[in-house]
Amino acid sequence: MKRWYLYPFSLGYHLITAIRNRMYDWGIFKSTKFTTPIINVGNLSVGGSGKSPMVMYLACFLSKHYRTGVLSRGYGRLTKGYMITNYDSNYKMVGDEAMQLFERFKNRFVIAVSEDRVPGANKVINDMDLNALVLDDAMQHRKIKAGFTILMTDYNNPYFKDHLLPAGDLRESRAGAKRANIIMVSKCPDELTEESKQYYISRIRPSANQKVFFSSINYDENVYGRDKILPDNNLNYYDILLITGIANPKPLLQHLAKFSKRVKHLKFRDHHNFSEDDIKKITAEYKKLGEYKLILTTEKDYVRLKTFDYLRDIVYYWPINVVIDKKEEFNQIILDYVKNN
Repeated sequence: MKRWYLYPFSLGYHLITAIRNRMYDWGIFKSTKFTTPIINVGNLSVGGSGKSPMVMYLACFLSKHYRTGVLSRGYGRLTKGYMITNYDSNYKMVGDEAMQLFERFKNRFVIAVSEDRVPGANKVINDMDLNALVLDDAMQHRKIKAGFTILMTDYNNPYFKDHLLPAGDLRESRAGAKRANIIMVSKCPDELTEESKQYYISRIRPSANQKVFFSSINYDENVYGRDKILPDNNLNYYDILLITGIANPKPLLQHLAKFSKRVKHLKFRDHHNFSEDDIKKITAEYKKLGEYKLILTTEKDYVRLKTFDYLRDIVYYWPINVVIDKKEEFNQIILDYVKNN
């Protein structure tokens, strides 16, 4: 989103962020390096760029080879400090993204939250004896010097077409992309042409030590509810109330349109903590629907919505996974980094 009338303020923002980055580059601001391999997944822009599915993919993949952990700040939680996600956790304690990871993977890998990343990383690595750590959304968190960085950029809104806040949506200048080892173009169309790939690579202009990969979102073959699967996954059979509290619900809306034309969408801000008034609004809209109806949401929103008694048995979620083009090459790069560090 471009807001040209705010461009003068972007010049000031650029100056502040550029000085900060230089202070880290020159070693004036301290950046802690760990002996344990750390992979940082981040972006340059605000809003959804596919970080969460990539963190999920990396942690799941690495956990097959190494004792792996994920560390995030636990955005949106009502607590502070360092916590490990477990069976006693809920989204208010650790945040919706950490809870989403745990509910899907349970104890396959360690999931920790800490708003102070350096002591948080120290503690989870040492206490859990980790061989690899994935940092969620830490591109601008330069107090940790990650050994490997994956920069996510949305195919439909790439960083090279964007501008600095507040005129655009970039958290720092496009030059920040040079800190990445891999630039992952996310949310690509299913049938991405070689011509389109080459166009994006030419605009990214990767350095000799950088690789560009492309990925898309794959929706699970099933739609899930509380201890059940939607019968036959026949979404066209229902009037659907879609509830989203994510940065960019557009891809979900576009995908859902392939299956049903009877969709009412209630959009909330990213990481929205649903209130009783919100639930009353959702309930009122749900009652307006036809005889055969359901509430559909994202996997991340589900961990919040299911805590309300009225919704628990009528809300369903549609999980997503990331599909990486040249996956074997990507996986080998990740394994080589962890193995050699």
